[in-house]
Amino acid sequence: MKQFRNPDTIHAPVGKYTHQIEVTGLEKLLFIAGQIGMDHEGNLPENALDQLSIALDNLLLNLEAAHMQINHVTKMTLYIVGPDMDAAARREILRSKLGDHAPTMTLVYVVALANPRIKVEVEAFATLDS
Repeated sequence: MKQFRNPDTIHAPVGKYTHQIEVTGLEKLLFIAGQIGMDHEGNLPENALDQLSIALDNLLLNLEAAHMQINHVTKMTLYIVGPDMDAAARREILRSKLGDHAPTMTLVYVVALANPRIKVEVEAFATLDS
């Protein structure tokens, strides 16, 4: 079972995330490697927002392959090259892919990722209750 909590003793989340998720009675735990914005054919768009959208689609496809859905994600880490991505557009893409689901989430700005063309990477953990 998962309990989503935002303790009253700390500030409210400053974005679309939850401060903590307690998982008990775990049946399945899925670790998803960093997903980049490359489509199935190997195309990698230049635009970072397009890469974010595709990376999140790849995350959803990984979940589907494990018979899980977006609401099973308990932790996401977004790695974005540089702080220049439009924050409002980033939030809208996340909202469109996550819906009402608000996993724990960390955004990390980095100098570079594995390849200079890659501007976004999304890593996640998912749990399926017993």
